[in-house]
Amino acid sequence: MKIIKDPVHGYVEVSADALALLDSRLIQRLRYIRQLGFSHQVYPGANHTRFEHSLGTMHLAQIFCRLLGLDPEQERLIAVAGLLHDIGHGPYSHATERLMEEFCGRRHHQVEELIRGGAIAGSLEALGMDPREVCAVIEGSHPLAGIIHGDLDVDRMDYLLRDAHYTGVPYGTVDAHRLMRSTSLTDHGLVVTESGINAAESLLIARTLMRPAVYFHHVSRISESMIQFAAYEHLSHIGLDECGRMMRMDDATFLSELLASPSEIAREVTERIYARRLYKRALYVGKDLAHVPSLMKVVGIVEGRGIAAEIAAEAGIEPWQVLVDIPPFPSPMSMGVQVKNRHDLVDLDEISPLVNTLNETRKQQWRMGIYTPPEHRHPVEEAATEVLHIKKPTKQDRLNL
Repeated sequence: MKIIKDPVHGYVEVSADALALLDSRLIQRLRYIRQLGFSHQVYPGANHTRFEHSLGTMHLAQIFCRLLGLDPEQERLIAVAGLLHDIGHGPYSHATERLMEEFCGRRHHQVEELIRGGAIAGSLEALGMDPREVCAVIEGSHPLAGIIHGDLDVDRMDYLLRDAHYTGVPYGTVDAHRLMRSTSLTDHGLVVTESGINAAESLLIARTLMRPAVYFHHVSRISESMIQFAAYEHLSHIGLDECGRMMRMDDATFLSELLASPSEIAREVTERIYARRLYKRALYVGKDLAHVPSLMKVVGIVEGRGIAAEIAAEAGIEPWQVLVDIPPFPSPMSMGVQVKNRHDLVDLDEISPLVNTLNETRKQQWRMGIYTPPEHRHPVEEAATEVLHIKKPTKQDRLNL
């Protein structure tokens, strides 16, 4: 066993199982993948990595397993899954997720190909573990997967605490230990006792407050849109089948390839990110002004580029000078666990009046963005308003851009 000092959790115990995996290329790569993508463009301290987060997730998973009374073999399985759960992330984490989905046909938690097709599988088998079972925990199909991959999971507990710590944003407060101590494993899955309701609510509140302040901050969204577009332009020149190779890069290698792209446009946009000469918001509207149902049909990068080209033509500029950012509309947030209320099990929504309020808040937080270089903001705003049938905002609705 080894002890690692972590700024969020203190001393983290690294078991012999974890040590056998820790120096693998898949895990060490995570040292060079930023946890928050381009949030360092907003919060200079947000340079923490997926490696730190993976150690933290493993640490909380071990604690949770012991509090749930799982046997040592189950604890070994869940802890290893916690360590490996993010190896599928592309460069800059979620910034390249849509590229991965559209051109590689997988999401970051779908890790079976990475684990079973590489050295990790042999290491797991040497530890007496079934690689397929580890994949099932990470991908959410195992009976115990809720500990790692669910509504009340240690992955979420760690990243909220860690992201708040490194950004300095004070909204990610989660009473993780209270929540874990107030949770038990039953035939119905994870169940929270009434004493843990406040801790469960703190998790939902943290998710809601961190969303606009960090995860969907407009500067982060602009940077992510720019890198996604630059990568798409680059792949259009070298072949979309190269996406899988690029998704296995780390941040620095990915950025270097784009800076040397055969596409002049990809190079220009990437250089803008590197020098922080970012696009600006030409249009940034919520559900009250945008027609959300029609926008939700624009699900892919290719469709988004079609709209960007139409807006650019209307504004009289080049298509690469317009970026369209249509995030998924937030689904209703809930705890997929039940609360033990005396002798009955009820949904948290039935006990906590906060859940409905927070869900409505998340809907109001949603924004669609149209981004362009600063000199083109006004014509692009007019063109996008026309093309996307955006309602005209009242004076008090307008943002000070």
